[in-house]
Amino acid sequence: MKTKRLRWPGWLTVLIIAVGGLIVLGVAHDDGLYKNPIMKITAVKTISSDKLTDQYQNADRAVTQQLTGVITNGQYQGKRVSVTNTYNVSQANSQQYRRSQRVFLTVHSTNHKFVATISDLKRDTSMAMTVWLVLSLLVGLMRFGGLMAFTSVLANGALFWVAVRWNAHTQGALVLTIFGGLAILFTAMTLSIVIGLNKQMLMTFLTTVVGTALAVLIAVVVFQLTNRKGVYFESMQYVTQLPLPLFLAEAMLGSLGAVMDEATDIIASLMALKEERPDISARQIFRSGREIGGEIMGPLVNVLFFIFVADTLPMAILFLKNANSWGYTFNMTMSLGVIQSLISGIGIVLTVPIACWITSSLMGGLPRWIQFRR
Repeated sequence: MKTKRLRWPGWLTVLIIAVGGLIVLGVAHDDGLYKNPIMKITAVKTISSDKLTDQYQNADRAVTQQLTGVITNGQYQGKRVSVTNTYNVSQANSQQYRRSQRVFLTVHSTNHKFVATISDLKRDTSMAMTVWLVLSLLVGLMRFGGLMAFTSVLANGALFWVAVRWNAHTQGALVLTIFGGLAILFTAMTLSIVIGLNKQMLMTFLTTVVGTALAVLIAVVVFQLTNRKGVYFESMQYVTQLPLPLFLAEAMLGSLGAVMDEATDIIASLMALKEERPDISARQIFRSGREIGGEIMGPLVNVLFFIFVADTLPMAILFLKNANSWGYTFNMTMSLGVIQSLISGIGIVLTVPIACWITSSLMGGLPRWIQFRR
């Protein structure tokens, strides 16, 4: 029996988009909420431009700007200010500023003389605009489902913030426990919000948790058997706690999304198949799920690979441009990413039989495992 869906009125979509637009407009004029002085840039003038070359013949250019603007908040509101800014064209560790941008200032009082330097760019308007566009597309195209997806992202973000604060408070002693529990909460909350509390949610939850746990467990066994040879934890930047538990927690969260995506697709397809063919057997459900999983695995693995390449490409190019070998560049920038991709790939492969078995068992009358063999 089909569940009757609640009607989503069109005016509610317009209201959500309009309210979001008003919030973005408010963020664009929220300078008065900040304690640090904010300057709106009204004019930009290039003072000098010098070519730079290092010992590896890497060319860059240092540009000095004179920025003129007006302070828009605080005790200096309305005061016109002129500051200088030097940046490299590559912008690897510096920032180019343009007219109409807002920047935070650091004020230095020297002999009652007003001197200011730029500390950072004010980015909240861009962030608010991006979030508003995402929400507008989700609500406009998917209505209630899109709103629930956006809500799940906000809820998971709040949970992640709590977990990071808790991990910092415990000095990393409980990192696997904290993020292992976080992965379970992520899964339960996301599926409950997006799918609802029903049999499909239960099957997807069990598949996701079991698939992710087995992938991480296999990684731990392999690390123990190989004594972690070839794993360069020193390439993890700014690590102030034991690297192995932190890496496993990172791999766990990294594979969780792919496993959940695959499990949701397989189980949703099998439930639709069961609804159209109520007399389908457990063995047929299992085989259908295996065929669906075979079609999904390839794109998912490639998505993980593309994300990995996009994340490591800038740093790899920087290493190569500074006369480092391909082997050293791979070890320092790509090796841990490859290992995480392999762990996620293991989870993706294992999810197919797990999802098929759980779905066929709960929907096909708890058959014996022997029935699933060809």
